[in-house]
Amino acid sequence: MQPNPEILKSLVLTKMPFGKHAGWLISDLPVSYLEWFARKGFPQGKLGMQLQTIYEIKINGLENIIIDLKKLVKAN
Repeated sequence: MQPNPEILKSLVLTKMPFGKHAGWLISDLPVSYLEWFARKGFPQGKLGMQLQTIYEIKINGLENIIIDLKKLVKAN
């Protein structure tokens, strides 16, 4: 199964709407904050899916995906 490019793109464009890191890009959230959500429960809906996705990317050492996405989005 291929990742949805629009979901991945949204990770580098969407800002966290609430909480300690309100205003931060989803892709820039620290792992410790994402781990907190993993323990307490991710929000429902699109935001929860975005947070779970970036959490999986970061804990699996795949940050290069985010770096490449930021370059791609910036170029367009």
